[in-house]
Amino acid sequence: MSSALDALWEDRDVRFDISPQQMKMRSGEVLIDCLDYVEDTKGNNGDRASVVYCRTLTSKLRGQTEALYILTKCNNTRFEFIFTNVVPGSPRLFTSVIAVHRAYETSKMYRDLKLRSALIQNKQLRLLPQEQIYNKINGVWNLSSDQGNLGTFFITNVRIVWHANMNDSFNVSIPYLQIRSIKIRDSKFGLAMVIESSQQSGGYVLGFKIDPVEKLQEAVKEINSLHRVYSANPIFGVDYEMEEKPQPLEDLTVEQVQDDVEIESDEQTDAFVAYFADGNKQHDGEPVFSEELGLAIEKLKDGFTLQGLWEVIS
Repeated sequence: MSSALDALWEDRDVRFDISPQQMKMRSGEVLIDCLDYVEDTKGNNGDRASVVYCRTLTSKLRGQTEALYILTKCNNTRFEFIFTNVVPGSPRLFTSVIAVHRAYETSKMYRDLKLRSALIQNKQLRLLPQEQIYNKINGVWNLSSDQGNLGTFFITNVRIVWHANMNDSFNVSIPYLQIRSIKIRDSKFGLAMVIESSQQSGGYVLGFKIDPVEKLQEAVKEINSLHRVYSANPIFGVDYEMEEKPQPLEDLTVEQVQDDVEIESDEQTDAFVAYFADGNKQHDGEPVFSEELGLAIEKLKDGFTLQGLWEVIS
């Protein structure tokens, strides 16, 4: 059984010029806010659209104004995005993005496979918001070592958690979001439950032995059933509500009108290039000694200063 969530890319990839189908919200995704009159200042300065930190810059539509800077890294490539709210005096561009990003960063336990985390307190699982325990199975052997480790299974609506009985800190949390397959296979310890995680979580293969075999089969059946339910309507854990509810995305979406002009260009453009955080950089610059820092740094581009770079990240 291959997880229907293997195709999840929205929180991992940076993509440009995606299709209308990819723009649609997936199961579990919720519209929190929608802002009109937002200018893509770096890639399309002067164009308005709908859609971390802020700084002052020059916009073709607003002149000197505050803008939202978003720095990202995807597949070892860094991108920089600059968005400016054309409507003066509206802080929502900053407050919404920053608040939702904070909620996302503090809810990774819902989405990421975790090893040796603070999961157990007084032999009980520390539940996440919206999480419910469906089953607790004692006497589960983790087959990650030659001898195996005896522990306890917690099966919830969000994840599977195992911890060693002798050491609570020896544990693993496996969200359904990262499970690729759950099967029963033969091992040197006999029949065992084998959980294969997704490639983006490390591609782990974890084995667990439960006696008797009937109990093992029931556990696998239950986990597979909960996994299917979760895949149909996943819980990503980002809990944030606006004071004023935005209109549904379908009501705000308008058909794009094509301008009655034809632009001829001999040069091919790449959507990635406009957003590179390092411009057209192909290799590292020559190292130079910085008396201010007391160490070697890459030579700064013309017009850049160390003080200016510190102001960008502060």
